[in-house]
Amino acid sequence: MRLENKVAVVTGAGSGFGAGIAKRYAEEGAAVVVADINGPAAEKVAAEIGHAGGRATAVTADVTRRDQTAAMLHAAVEGFGRLDILVNNAGWSHRNKWLLDVTEEEFDRVYAINVKSIYLATLEVVPLFQRFGGGVIINTSSTAGLRPRPGLTWYNSTKGAVNNMTKSMAVELAPHKIRVNGICPVIGETALMETFMGVPDTPENRQRFMATIPLGRFSTPLDIAQAALFLASDEANFLTGVLLEVDGGRCI
Repeated sequence: MRLENKVAVVTGAGSGFGAGIAKRYAEEGAAVVVADINGPAAEKVAAEIGHAGGRATAVTADVTRRDQTAAMLHAAVEGFGRLDILVNNAGWSHRNKWLLDVTEEEFDRVYAINVKSIYLATLEVVPLFQRFGGGVIINTSSTAGLRPRPGLTWYNSTKGAVNNMTKSMAVELAPHKIRVNGICPVIGETALMETFMGVPDTPENRQRFMATIPLGRFSTPLDIAQAALFLASDEANFLTGVLLEVDGGRCI
């Protein structure tokens, strides 16, 4: 059990990569707070973890609000006695389109969910980690922050910010025994796939995007979960400031 006796909070865990991470953590012994703005989805994932013999509780949380972020993190301490791992996985994107067609509302939303949420979570989680002698923060970024492409300019820029934040946080929080790393997935089969493609989700369009990935497939929740498991585990206890590309070679 690589996360035995650990307690983790995973945001955006009601589906996709977040659900995969939450389930994998539970399989490896962690107690997990499954957090999502979609409460019923979070409840479903937590129930699936429980039915499989794991420990989990669901929390409905809007990560763009500090009060809800604080409540989400304190739910881990109140429910399981401590907090060791925070995965900032919640994310959103405007549709793939010409940069001038992205509305101001869409711009504000993508920055609030992808960037400001990490700031708010950091304000709340660092004092908790200091209380418990350290911790791990994992930020879900994207290959879009490393190898941006047209149509997602403002989304790309949020992930560039996440990457820079991750490295800077790693240095600043290292004296407090808090490791900070990022995961950069390539496009995966999640609810945002059609948003990222900007065209209908058809076999032909999938093939066109898949052709840009050297290993010849999209990422899966399990791919991302395995990376998040490693970075959260003691096996990675000398890794901080790492941006791990889980992309089948896309960024080469």
